[in-house]
Amino acid sequence: MKDFRLKRLFNPKSGRCFDVAVDHGFFNEPGFLKGIESMPKTIETLVEAAPDAIQLTVGQARHLQSHPGRFKPSLVLRVDTANIYGKQLPEYRFSAMIEEAALQAVQLDAACVCVNLFQIPGAPDVTGQCVDNILRLKVDCDQYGIPMMVEPLVFAPNEEAGGYMVDGDVVKIMHLVRQAVELGADIIKADPCDDPSEYHRVIEIAQDVPVLVRGGGRVSGGEILSRTSVLMEQGARGIVYGRNVIHHANPAGMTAALMAIVHDRATVEAAMAMLG
Repeated sequence: MKDFRLKRLFNPKSGRCFDVAVDHGFFNEPGFLKGIESMPKTIETLVEAAPDAIQLTVGQARHLQSHPGRFKPSLVLRVDTANIYGKQLPEYRFSAMIEEAALQAVQLDAACVCVNLFQIPGAPDVTGQCVDNILRLKVDCDQYGIPMMVEPLVFAPNEEAGGYMVDGDVVKIMHLVRQAVELGADIIKADPCDDPSEYHRVIEIAQDVPVLVRGGGRVSGGEILSRTSVLMEQGARGIVYGRNVIHHANPAGMTAALMAIVHDRATVEAAMAMLG
């Protein structure tokens, strides 16, 4: 059954996936709601732009799944939340998973679930919680036939950039990606590295598990399109971008431009023209 759901996630034309992540409100962090204050409006815009998937929480999935018709984007269900994204790590840190996550995913007709695997300087306790979450979730995902997307995140120190900036060291990323594979991931959502031309090393270490690349910090339209083009050439099976879509002045145009690169192998110049 997992393969059936994966076929809904990956585009039949290219075998790749573009997932737009708009699950940021789950984390109760100042600034994370910019561009998604109204989720019905945000999801309406994204559905019209037609990416392959939209990543949402249990509380917001209804706005996507209530859209009529067979051709709306697939649902990727975020199943864990955490309090580790601020400039300072709190004294009490957690990464908590929703109850019966795989069952809730089935009830919401999700194509897969997404769960974090954090590596945070000075917070090995949070890594342990993530490993526990994944080990419990895998059993239920196997039972219900739900693919499990694991998101290995190698943090830069929080005090330098907050918890949403990645340490782009390709070796650190490779090691955490490999741990996610060993824990049973069906799909990997991994950090970009500092030099995108090295990303084939991440693809290779993941063996045959498809790797989708997360967007990382907000950058210019030209930079994100250029980076995406290189990552696709390196063997990535797709992308999971949030802020680089929803914070753009033209989210629908950015979605179309990224879709053209991911699925049609468009040049960066052709994709830039779609932004107007």
